[in-house]
Amino acid sequence: MHYSWIVPARLGRQGLSDGASGGAIGRANDTITMHEVTFEEALNLIEAKDPRYRREAYLFVKEALDHTQRMIGKQNRGRLRHVTGQELLAGIRDFALAQYGPMAMTLLEEWGIRKCGDFGNIVFNMVDVGWLARTDKDSRADFEAGYDFIEAFRNPFLPASKVAKAEAVSLHARDN
Repeated sequence: MHYSWIVPARLGRQGLSDGASGGAIGRANDTITMHEVTFEEALNLIEAKDPRYRREAYLFVKEALDHTQRMIGKQNRGRLRHVTGQELLAGIRDFALAQYGPMAMTLLEEWGIRKCGDFGNIVFNMVDVGWLARTDKDSRADFEAGYDFIEAFRNPFLPASKVAKAEAVSLHARDN
């Protein structure tokens, strides 16, 4: 996913860049009127359409995407590139643990996020209002096969003796 600071003034997705520059890609003889959308405007549009997640969830995902792009940029000598759903999930986990430590899961739940699919919903809500761009290969399903929240956000802070027990409980809960 990339930031798209520009959104078409009319319906549709033609013209959105999947590059970090946010510029328009037009077809021959196709004029697209563009205007800037602030993050605050995007949040207002999203809240009106889908109130499942708190504003903090969107701010967190925005910051986690920044974190993920910085990490990928370091690996690619500073060049930005498209971030896949799986890469974003890994970046979200790393960012949440670094920022919130043992409180990460509690905060995510408070914001309405209980599974990786919720991150996908948030990302695609941001795509739908034109704040992020996507490629044809991106889908919400990219986020469904993510990680278990207990394993990702609680287990790193448990003593080794408690991790085995927590994993057994997590496996049992998943099977039911």
